[in-house]
Amino acid sequence: MKRIVIAGGGAAGFFAAITCAETCAEMGQPAEVMVLEHGAAFLTKVRLSGGGRCNVTHASSDARDLAAHYPRGGRALIGPFQRFGPPETTAWFQARGVALKTEGDGRMFPATDSSQTIVDALLRAASAAGVILRAHCGVEGAVRREGGGFDLTLSGGRALFCDRLLLATGGCRLGGGEALARSLGHTVEPPVSSLFTFRVETPWLRALAGVSANPVEVSVPGTKLRERGPLLATHWGVSGPAILRLSAWGARLLHERDYQFPLCVHWLPGSSREALTAAFLAKGASQPAGFVWKSPLPPLPLRLWEALLAAARVPPETRWGALSREARERLATQLTRTEFQVTGKSANKAEFVTCGGVRLAEVDFKTQQSRIAPGLFFAGELLDIDGLTGGFNFQAAWTTGWSAGRAMAQLP
Repeated sequence: MKRIVIAGGGAAGFFAAITCAETCAEMGQPAEVMVLEHGAAFLTKVRLSGGGRCNVTHASSDARDLAAHYPRGGRALIGPFQRFGPPETTAWFQARGVALKTEGDGRMFPATDSSQTIVDALLRAASAAGVILRAHCGVEGAVRREGGGFDLTLSGGRALFCDRLLLATGGCRLGGGEALARSLGHTVEPPVSSLFTFRVETPWLRALAGVSANPVEVSVPGTKLRERGPLLATHWGVSGPAILRLSAWGARLLHERDYQFPLCVHWLPGSSREALTAAFLAKGASQPAGFVWKSPLPPLPLRLWEALLAAARVPPETRWGALSREARERLATQLTRTEFQVTGKSANKAEFVTCGGVRLAEVDFKTQQSRIAPGLFFAGELLDIDGLTGGFNFQAAWTTGWSAGRAMAQLP
């Protein structure tokens, strides 16, 4: 009986193990499928994700549209998504008693709003398929035999042979999988933070912690980086979907700048500086006695409006009829191009994803098998793939895990 080892007990590793064991059983060729997890618990990231709700996937049935949400790896995933994408993921969980619901932005969660529902479903499926689970048992080393298969060194110096090996150890910053991939001949793109928040020292912005604006447009001058969406002021700077998307698309560029760069915010995207000055003039004519600070331009929250007025040096007692030409221009400029100096990114514990990992050209994305070491497979975040928030990273894990699991079972 062939032995298949999956290094890593996360989403991709579990999905691969279940798929592999079920496929082997369907083919009438039972195999020993084993998941080895270095840590104390399996599926930790699944359990913690989405604030404990688990954003399982995103409601998209078009592979190319789905792939557009991956700053790195999207093109390689188009084919795999056509074979196993969100519709197949949804059907897989439904067949195992887990109903998913779709929220207004396309994110899909378990109907229970509990990640434990997903964890339990995966654990039950693994048990039913006969998958062997071993915690506190990491793969410390791997050497490929000349005739095929791998000699593994496990935690504590134990030895184990396997016919197929899947590395699904998570992002490179977690360690382990990167060294194994290198030792087996693979190139690993340097890990760089993705999906992080920006540290900004500007006192008036920090004073707005908890205030959000939607939509805004954020950009980095001198680059093509530009995103639109919600922005959230925090005690350390700025966060929110617009910032996270900007950080994802600019992950390597911002890393090269050591996370020191200017950030421009257009608080009212779609409104030009000229249009705003004309609107201020109109307000001066229609409501000259009205206080400027009492009339925030929608959809700006009042606290943010007051802060922007102060930043534009418009006194709080100013009335629309008394707003000078210079003040109108300063306010219009502030609304369309507030510039902050970013002085860093969020701490490691607040980061969600890293880019970097095994070079994609070295992997066959029809099977997830290595092009360098036959019998070696990759799935999940150890690959140089990362998606935006919204269920995209989990979908990449389910897809690559499913592809690898099928291929490992079918390989002679």
